Amino acid sequence: MSGDEGWVVRQVTGSAATRAYRCPGCDHPIPPATPHVVAWPLLSDTDEEAGLDQRRHWHTACWRARDRRGPRYRKG
Repeated sequence: MSGDEGWVVRQVTGSAATRAYRCPGCDHPIPPATPHVVAWPLLSDTDEEAGLDQRRHWHTACWRARDRRGPRYRKG
């Protein structure tokens, strides 16, 4: 995917997605068994896992559109 400089991005297959997550792009759930993207900031040129504690699970379409819209957060 283009525009991912500064991010570590991994595709998660449906069979590997065993938990539900909430997408920070649309604030909707990502149900188990749904292919999606997990991404975290690249904080070090030598250690991809340096920003791992900041990883977030995104719908693939939301990740691709993240530059065109801001993140949405759950209210309350």
